[in-house]
Amino acid sequence: MPGVMRLPSGRRIRGRGLALPLPAGPRPAFALHLLDHEPQAVPWASRWVRWEDFGLPEDDAVTLDRLREALERSGAQRVELACLGGRGRTGTALACLVALDGVPARDAVAYVREKYSPLAVETTEQEEYVRRFAG
Repeated sequence: MPGVMRLPSGRRIRGRGLALPLPAGPRPAFALHLLDHEPQAVPWASRWVRWEDFGLPEDDAVTLDRLREALERSGAQRVELACLGGRGRTGTALACLVALDGVPARDAVAYVREKYSPLAVETTEQEEYVRRFAG
């Protein structure tokens, strides 16, 4: 089951599927929701990236800005990235964070599949997005 993934810098980010119950343990201080519709309110700080299931984010500039915010916050706060199932969009966003954190974009998907879930990043289009994201 996916969960907390350590970035190359040592920062930790939790990946989660919103269709699943909230995991036990500490709650995040910040969440980035990756959904095709506005998410339900949560009792912690959150942002939303409009992102179709099995697709790509609607706005690359917004996505980059919000992923940078998540990365920055992860230095001092508990951060989670979440889509409906916690694999495709979440895995793609985690791979983009890994690339922002210093792993070459061409290796970011493999890193996430090894450290987070072998099912992360569900489509070829998402894999290509990661390679272009930080390339």
